Amino acid sequence: MRLHPRSVIITSLFLTISFVGTNAQQVHADTTPQKRSSQNRTQPTKRSQRPKNPAMIPVEDIKGLPRVLLIGDSISIGYTVPARDALRGEANVHRPLTNCGPTTRGLESLSQWLGDTDWDVIHFNWGLHDLKYLGPDGENLTDPKDPKNHQQVPPKEYEKNLRQLVSQLKKTNAILIWRNTTPVPAGSKGRVEGDAATYNDIAKQVMAEHGIEIHDMYGSVKPQMETLMLPNGNVHFTKEGSEKLGNDVADVIMQALKKKAKGT
Repeated sequence: MRLHPRSVIITSLFLTISFVGTNAQQVHADTTPQKRSSQNRTQPTKRSQRPKNPAMIPVEDIKGLPRVLLIGDSISIGYTVPARDALRGEANVHRPLTNCGPTTRGLESLSQWLGDTDWDVIHFNWGLHDLKYLGPDGENLTDPKDPKNHQQVPPKEYEKNLRQLVSQLKKTNAILIWRNTTPVPAGSKGRVEGDAATYNDIAKQVMAEHGIEIHDMYGSVKPQMETLMLPNGNVHFTKEGSEKLGNDVADVIMQALKKKAKGT
């Protein structure tokens, strides 16, 4: 059967459009997403279609349970869900729905993170972002050996910021637990091995002055870095590593809640 010339044209046009559309999807998937303009802000992107990190889902309180707030960067994001699972039925475990970054971000946002409700325990950390190196124009994770680059928050500024943050946290009347910063492995991009210990020493002094308990995550991780952390100088943890950290966090918080219940 011979096709009418018009049918041939329509069929060819349909196949051409289908091919172009498929190819465009592949190109979009293989390129870095660009900032959306105001004209296409409502259109879905690949990023918006990703499943939401469960650590970033707001928690609905169970009445009668104590309220716990976890503050920290991506390391804390990794252990939020394991800690929440371990404390299920014992506490409502919240976190800011963001990476809490360096102390400078804490100073900008802590009031918002605390909100206007009461907290029983606040488990908090800053440091891993403070000690990383930036370029002269704010480039992220740059070479620490290049004299043009600098730490995002140098040690003296870190101490000053931390004192301000602790002063603000103490006003909540919550039990405060400082979680020190996890180790920086050798070969880490934009960070120097050993700097975590330096920043932890600063924080240790600040916490001692205020009588704040220290959760020594650095000490527990240091001997197990090869088994708990991702390879090749990555400062982050494997799934199993984050689960262990989460269980440790839950144990520390549970001990604090028991002491509070006994009035000690």
